[in-house]
Amino acid sequence: MAGHSKWASIKHKKAIVDSRRGKAFTKLARHITVAAKAGGGDPDGNPALALAIQKAKAASMPKDNIERAIQRGTGEGADAESYEEVLYEGYGPGGVALLIEALTDNRNRTGADVRHALSKAGGSLGEPGSVAYLFDKQGIIVVDGEKYSEDDLMVAVDAGAEDIAQEGDVFEIVTEPSTLSQVRAALQDAGIEVQSADVTQRPKTRVQLDEETAAKLFRLIDVLDDNDDVGDVHANFDVDDDVLERLAG
Repeated sequence: MAGHSKWASIKHKKAIVDSRRGKAFTKLARHITVAAKAGGGDPDGNPALALAIQKAKAASMPKDNIERAIQRGTGEGADAESYEEVLYEGYGPGGVALLIEALTDNRNRTGADVRHALSKAGGSLGEPGSVAYLFDKQGIIVVDGEKYSEDDLMVAVDAGAEDIAQEGDVFEIVTEPSTLSQVRAALQDAGIEVQSADVTQRPKTRVQLDEETAAKLFRLIDVLDDNDDVGDVHANFDVDDDVLERLAG
């Protein structure tokens, strides 16, 4: 999920210790399979695959699982599966714009599930292009702002990063999606620890939510996250830190 940076960080930490690790592995494996299918099984020549493998390793996904997922994508596995990437656009509580990324082997099933979740939460599914213009697809690398200074991160700019911005107690390094892997590698080569690195849909503007509406939106996002076919959910919301902490607690 991508919206308020602090909430995204909380969700990231929660996911690491999530007891439903098997479901997380299923989603990670699908991303690896699709990336390998699209760009080949060599991560050195396939940035999307390299990123998918990095995320799988960060979640402690076993090496054998990763290799099988690559083989399914390249057609080497006996149980090769065919998934397609689908982007759903819609609105949630408070008029928040939602971009919902899915990997599915049954577009009709996934579309019906997403439509039902949005409708139940008081939202709606939109037409292609209805909200996508409200987001920019970017690579975002998060680094501890208390441990490092902006000067420490200049190596990222040298490697192709577009911007470095401080968001609370972290730095967000913005890249083109295609240069995310090389910027991350440059930071790690310089001894800088990376908290997270991902390609995300970053909102151009945000909708401020009160506590009641934010709670409804977060419940909707949790329902979408629980769907095996749904990968990332991007939303253009913002909430005050005190509200966020109450809801996260």
